[in-house]
Amino acid sequence: MMVDLDPSGQVTQKEPDRSQRQYLNYAFYKLDAAFRRLPRPEQTEMKAELQAAVEGWTDAPAERGLIVRTYSTVGMRAEADFMLWRIAFELGDFQEAQARINRTRMGGYLTQPRNYISMQKRSQYVNRIEGSGHGLELLPGQGRYLFVYPFVKTRAWYDLSPHARQGMMDEHIYASGPFKGVRLNTSYSYGIDDQEFIVAFDSEYPQEFVDLVGRLRYTEASLYTLSDTPMYTCLKKELAGILSDLS
Repeated sequence: MMVDLDPSGQVTQKEPDRSQRQYLNYAFYKLDAAFRRLPRPEQTEMKAELQAAVEGWTDAPAERGLIVRTYSTVGMRAEADFMLWRIAFELGDFQEAQARINRTRMGGYLTQPRNYISMQKRSQYVNRIEGSGHGLELLPGQGRYLFVYPFVKTRAWYDLSPHARQGMMDEHIYASGPFKGVRLNTSYSYGIDDQEFIVAFDSEYPQEFVDLVGRLRYTEASLYTLSDTPMYTCLKKELAGILSDLS
C-alpha cells in the first residue's frame, strides 16, 4: 500500500467509516483509607460485593463483546490502587459497568483519579506492513505488565507532509523491531476524550519496555510529542488478589 497522500480526507472527500469498532476504557481507582478502619468482617463482605459487580458485567451475550482485565497499581502510583481495562462495542456498556460499582457499598470508598476513553482503529502508518499485528481486534492482557499512558502530538506534526510523517514512522517502527517481547495496543481518542491516543504496551519484561522507550527517544518522531504522561505501570492480577492488597 502506498503512502496515504490525503489522510485528512479534505481533498478526496472520503466517506465516513461507520463500521463497528471496539471502545476501550482504562479506569483507575483509589481506595479511601477510611475503608481500612472498618471492621474486617464488613470489609470482607464489601469486597465480595464489589468483585461480583465487576465480574458480573461480562455475563452478557457474546455479541456484546464485553471484556475486562484487572490490574494492580499498589506501590507503583500514589494516586491509584488498581485499574480496570474494559472493552466494549457500545459506550453505554461502560456506564453500566460503573453503575454496578457505584451501587456497591465499597463503591462509596472509591474515587477515580483517571478515566480514559478511546477507540480502536487500524493505523495509517502500519497497516501496509504485512504481519504487523496492528489489526482491528485487540488481544488484551497477554502480558503480566501493562504500561498505559495518554499521548498527544504537536500541531506541527499534522502540518508535515504525508511522506514526511510516514518516513518518521517507518524509522519508529524499525527501531522498535528487535523488541519482540512488547506488544503495542494504540487506540484513538480524537473528540471523545482529552488526549489524542491511549498507548498501552503489554509485556512480560519491564526491562525490555524501558529499553524500547529509551531507544524511541532518539527517533525523529519523538520531536513531535507534546505530552505522554502520566505513565502507569500496571501489574495484571485477579480482582480477588487486588482487593486483598487494599486492606
